Amino acid sequence: MKASFEKNWANGNCGAELDSPEVERLISVTPSQNQLRLASKPFYLFVHFGMNTATHREWGVGTEKPSDFKIKKINADQWARCARSAGATGIILTCKHHDGFCLWPSRHTDFSVKNSPFKGDIVEQVSSACRKAGLDFGVYLSPWDMHEPTYGTDAYNDYFCAQLTELLTGYGAVSEVWFDGAKGADAKAFEYDWQRYYELIRKLQPQANIAVCGPDIRWVGNEGGKTRKSEFSVVPAYLKMAETVSENSQHSESDSANMKKKTSTDEDLGSRALLSGCKELCWYPAEVDVSVRRGWFYSKKTNLTVKSARKLFKIYLNSVGNNCTLLLNVPPNDKGVVGFREASALRRLGKRIERLYANPVIVEKFGMLKNTDGCLDFEFDSPKKIKYAVLKEDIRFSQRVEKFDIYLKKENAGYSRAFSGTVIGSCKIAPIRGGKCTGARVVIRQSRSAPVIKEIGFYE
Repeated sequence: MKASFEKNWANGNCGAELDSPEVERLISVTPSQNQLRLASKPFYLFVHFGMNTATHREWGVGTEKPSDFKIKKINADQWARCARSAGATGIILTCKHHDGFCLWPSRHTDFSVKNSPFKGDIVEQVSSACRKAGLDFGVYLSPWDMHEPTYGTDAYNDYFCAQLTELLTGYGAVSEVWFDGAKGADAKAFEYDWQRYYELIRKLQPQANIAVCGPDIRWVGNEGGKTRKSEFSVVPAYLKMAETVSENSQHSESDSANMKKKTSTDEDLGSRALLSGCKELCWYPAEVDVSVRRGWFYSKKTNLTVKSARKLFKIYLNSVGNNCTLLLNVPPNDKGVVGFREASALRRLGKRIERLYANPVIVEKFGMLKNTDGCLDFEFDSPKKIKYAVLKEDIRFSQRVEKFDIYLKKENAGYSRAFSGTVIGSCKIAPIRGGKCTGARVVIRQSRSAPVIKEIGFYE
């Protein structure tokens, strides 16, 4: 076993270049301050609520009237409590979906809550509930608008920016602005002025991240909670515009179901081989968007499809624990509350996440490793049965680790390999199986220059 330990980043680097101009180019790509904040709050909720909730549809049809929104009240505080119980740190609200109905009293259209049976401003109620609960608040505004007469003309970009301005100036701090490129197959051919939208957000909410048709957070490539084996944050710069191209986006309601079956659009987005041919690179972390039930809006027909806490925890491990953020959709029902099934699943999910970190055996902080740190050893104060190892790079220095192994030190002083991984990034949660052990050894096999490790922890 000694020979295998010697094959680490400081002794051969698995045959990859450790230091070179190309390596320097790769590690020069680092996150912005907004992206660093995102990495510290990697789990938040999507709340799909609107006209589709009242009409029991996934996508609107464009002929709805304000009077069709018959929901008269919501319990935004309960939505916030559900988020907190799950361990989420924020809520992103669908302020306007594809049907064009606005959950705030927009001055630029009559198609909003101001002309419906609902008396009040839903965006204000949700943003206020988030502030009271200590949660971040984000907004979703659909670029595609079935209802607005100016859609498909240059005037629509003015209309869209006017509505975006209302959302970014009337409801306090906005942590994330979420766009998608969904557009019906029969929608008018029209190119959105994305750069104008981005510039407006940077001006009005400079601390907001822009996803997924945006420059700060990329879509993971599916809506089924799946991620890549190696989820890189340093990727080709052209990916920033990939989702703004209409042929890459949804064209019908049924496309959403198909996306749940896909694993990824491209498996390799950040290997050395792939990046060597790309002149421009960027820091573009992946966000996993997945719904707690089948479909994005509430429907009685899908009540039995609510995911169990066990399934949600698996998605958490595969997203937050795999260098991604998790955007979990929890749609309130037509009574304006998060249903019992969802609320219960979220509570149990939160408890599972708490248990993951409840019993730390050892947590050590590091920094930039020396060339004598090929193996990182951990000694426990007594024999332990480890369930998880949590590894974090200091991403201020980019994403460097490309391959690592975790070994458990047995009571007879021998070692057994418990986990093999590739990238680490902001967080890697490694499930550990094995009997009792008296310590552990982490061997970083391959890295882009010297690894910069924020911390490594082992948990019972």
